[in-house]
Amino acid sequence: QVHLVESGGGLVQAGGSLRLSCAASGSILRLSVMGWHRQAPGNQRELVASITSGGSTNYADSVKGRFTISRDNAKKTVYLQMNSLKPEDTADYYCNIYQNGINYWGKGTLVTVSS
Repeated sequence: QVHLVESGGGLVQAGGSLRLSCAASGSILRLSVMGWHRQAPGNQRELVASITSGGSTNYADSVKGRFTISRDNAKKTVYLQMNSLKPEDTADYYCNIYQNGINYWGKGTLVTVSS
């Protein structure tokens, strides 16, 4: 069983920065993908960024150049550095890990960007 806990959300003004963290507990396999998704009210959950255990990354077009995902395999933690935040980035942000055909999710952390 894998348990994920996100932290770092909050209220920030447009143009500001936040850093989200997600700590995993349990058995994290060498071959796994960790990522961040977000869901705004009335919208579907969407991928923000993902990173493999080898460090390969993938970003949504809307966040490229502004967000950076990173991962510390020894600490079982994934981070999302968010810069130049926009009001449209406001959402619940969820951490996930995909391994052995199973997706595990955290409970989410709220990011609110004021204009």
